[in-house]
Amino acid sequence: MKNFKEKLALVPTKPGSYQMKNKDGVIIYVGKAKNLKNRLKSYFTGTATGKTRALVEEIDDFEYIVTSSELESLILEITLIKKYDPKYNILLKDDKTYPYIELTNEKYPRLKIVRNTKRKKTKDHLYGPYPNVAAARKTVEMINRIYPLRKCDKLKKELCLYYHIHECLGYCVKEVDKEEIDQMKKEITSFLKGDSKEIVEKIKDEMHRASDTMNYEKALELKRMLEDIDITLRKQKIDLNKGYQFDLINYYQDENYLSVEIFFIRDGLLFGRHNEIIQTMVDPEEEVVEYLIKFYDKQGMLPKELYLPQELNQELISEYFHIRTYSPQKGKLKKLLDLAKENAKEQLDLQEETLKKDDKLRLNAINELKELLHLDSVSRMESFDNSHLFGTFYVGGMVVFEDFLPLKNEYRKFKISADVKDDLSAMKEVLYRRYYKVLMENLQKPDLIVMDGGKLQISVAKEIIDSLGLHIPIIGLVKDDSHKTSYIMNDKYEILNVKKDSNLFLFLTRIQDEVHRYAITYHRNIKSKGMLSSVLDVVPGIGEVRKKELLKKFGSLKRLKEATEEELAEVVSKDVAKNLATYLKEL
Repeated sequence: MKNFKEKLALVPTKPGSYQMKNKDGVIIYVGKAKNLKNRLKSYFTGTATGKTRALVEEIDDFEYIVTSSELESLILEITLIKKYDPKYNILLKDDKTYPYIELTNEKYPRLKIVRNTKRKKTKDHLYGPYPNVAAARKTVEMINRIYPLRKCDKLKKELCLYYHIHECLGYCVKEVDKEEIDQMKKEITSFLKGDSKEIVEKIKDEMHRASDTMNYEKALELKRMLEDIDITLRKQKIDLNKGYQFDLINYYQDENYLSVEIFFIRDGLLFGRHNEIIQTMVDPEEEVVEYLIKFYDKQGMLPKELYLPQELNQELISEYFHIRTYSPQKGKLKKLLDLAKENAKEQLDLQEETLKKDDKLRLNAINELKELLHLDSVSRMESFDNSHLFGTFYVGGMVVFEDFLPLKNEYRKFKISADVKDDLSAMKEVLYRRYYKVLMENLQKPDLIVMDGGKLQISVAKEIIDSLGLHIPIIGLVKDDSHKTSYIMNDKYEILNVKKDSNLFLFLTRIQDEVHRYAITYHRNIKSKGMLSSVLDVVPGIGEVRKKELLKKFGSLKRLKEATEEELAEVVSKDVAKNLATYLKEL
């Protein structure tokens, strides 16, 4: 570790954001501080443990930017984190968002599940979030069965099955009274806000009618529906004012681990909860603020209010999010805040030993790999695999792991040129495109490339890396005749002494399995979904503009398959039309 004594002496005692860099000049951590001097000194004095120790050992230099206020330093910190995505800053475990139920604001409304709320111009007709996705789907399915809402995305020209089974009013053909629609919307909105009275009465009436006509199967199904509603609302019930609309946050820290708990309160009901455990780098209060910013940015929606523990900087959070924040000191809300902390502690107690064990195993495996390859650092690893359909139309997949943990938001798919007919050519194209982009856009290089294969695959990777003037170590995971990983080879074609029952072998084969899964599901998803949009995604030469034009002209996969090459060539070039026609024949 470098001695920063002289540089630290020049750091001012003002607020600002600081950036830690490794030996390659890559920003590996971004933080903020009220007092830059004190914060930066704290990294290099005293004993660091866990994730902080790993960071400090990798720091080769640091920079800082002075700001005029703590809010300004927070905004700058978040801006730089989004720009550089540093490896030691908080990484949300899941790239998925929680679903909401939307009652669309249309002439003939629909009820559906939505995830990307950022695209919604108005949020007034969204209900959630629903951490339990199955519960959200079940709720939508149940309401759609009880109320004859519109089911199709676009109005059709004739009555469909839903009309004949009394689950639609036939909006495409019949005139429907606006008052009837408004009444349905009123009752559905009331239920989604926690008042089940009117829906329960409807189900009971239908259940009695089914029983009277001896349709006992339907009656039993409706009875189970009532039980589901009762269980759901009992779980959500808390003793609060019905008008409350907020998220409540608390946390619990033990050693290097921080457990964050979020309660979603809507119309006085506990809609659900979210928990995540992260490793801490600095003060837990600052980690929680950074975590909340990332969490709500991903979700795309903010609650009306936030309820927070007193030690968090209420004013700073309120200014950043532009919403009201509260820290209750007594009463029901204080008890709920304490309950959130208890839940955070309970989750950490359940997982801490496993987390510590896994962290230790990963650290030991990384150290073993560094020794075997004679490298100073092996953190970021990129791995590649191909998939094809009947020997044509290859696609490539790239997965990224950091310290043997997947970075799913950095996974990438590649459409490969139509004239590529073999695995090695496909791999050459993917590797060249990936690392040409790394070179041209100054992206972060991996510390190691992990190839699925032996000498041939390593040779291909070396050829591409050398041609670009890059210096990245490469290893290959070689399979036996039974397609099981047999041994590991370095880029000098030497077999590494790694035992098959070692943690290093296990972690590397996990990467191999993941990249294979990721690449092979590309075609499978396209074929299983049978979606025109997905099919067009895989054919080389078709970008977003041409894709939209094809969707507009043909509208369905059936019509596209029936089209001649000449008809396709009216939208795309003759070569692309030929590729597309060939691909469609194989589906």
